[in-house]
Formats: sequence, C-alpha cells, structure tokens
Amino acid sequence: MTDFRIFCESGEFPEDNVRALERALDGFVTSDVPLAVEFVFVDKEEIRRLNRELRNTDRVTDVLSFPSLEGIRGKAIRGADFPLDRDEDGDLFIGSVAVCAERAREQAAEYGHSYNRELHYLLVHGILHCLGYDHETEEDRAQMRREEEKILGRMGIVRDEDGDRGETNTPVPPAESAEKDGL
Repeated sequence: MTDFRIFCESGEFPEDNVRALERALDGFVTSDVPLAVEFVFVDKEEIRRLNRELRNTDRVTDVLSFPSLEGIRGKAIRGADFPLDRDEDGDLFIGSVAVCAERAREQAAEYGHSYNRELHYLLVHGILHCLGYDHETEEDRAQMRREEEKILGRMGIVRDEDGDRGETNTPVPPAESAEKDGL
C-alpha cells in the first residue's frame, strides 16, 4: 500500500483534512516508496500570473498543477526509477498543486455547495494531474472523473442525483474517509 504525504502550510486546508485525504489516497497508486505532494494557496493575482506565464492563458483559474514526474499514469511507481526526485525522508515528490482559495469560494457558491467540498475536489483534481491524469480527450476526462469520484467517495464526498458534488450522511470508517465534521 502506498503512503501519501501531503505538505500544506496554509490554514486554508486544516491538518485533519490533510490526514483524511492522505488516507483516502492510500492504495490508489502502487508504489514502493511514499509519494509526496505540496499544496500552495495563492490569491487571484498570483494564480492569474502563473496561468499567464506558464499556460499562456491570461485569466484567473481555480487550480494549477505542477507535476514533477512523467509517464507514471496508471503504472506502478518505483522509487529507484526517480532517485533525484526523492527527499531526505525517501518520499518521492510527484508535484505541487496551487489553489486560488478566493476562486474556490466563488465556485462553491456558484455550484451551491460548501467551500470545503469544492476545495477537496480541486485538491484531488490537482493530485491526479500530478499522477499523470488529464482531461484533454473525452476518454481521458471520463477516466479522470471516475478516479476523482473514487477518491472523494472514500471521504464520503459523492455527487448527488443532479450531478453536484455533495456529502453523504453515511458514516465511513476514519481509515478510509475524512471525519464528517471536518468536511
């Protein structure tokens, strides 16, 4: 089973949520080393600058991912294949995820659900990009959505009948999901 290590120094995503997401990601990818990802929260100005400079798109966006490894989608990951991408603890760094908290709050209001729910979705989406998933084709998009739903479902966050991201009221064991009061 793969351990995920999430590094997040922002109060935007509390430690309890970090640990719950790490548990939800356990076993999602086969790896012989723990995988590490970094979450960074930025304002609208910074996410727009990053989007403009790195993607040639001059607009505010919700999330940007910066994968550090290539060719890992759907494959077993071996630490020995990426010796220069391991940290001092032996974790394999898969990338960074930048989120614009202000845009996430706006989207939560637009979609009619909580900021926490939107934030979890964006972070999982970003992690999947760091694992090589994308949504350039309809087939890729469908696969990425299935994987997002699988991970979110482990935390008790599921789409409702209208397709909106919602939370279940069904208790899920803590080893597989976030504590319900933390979402």
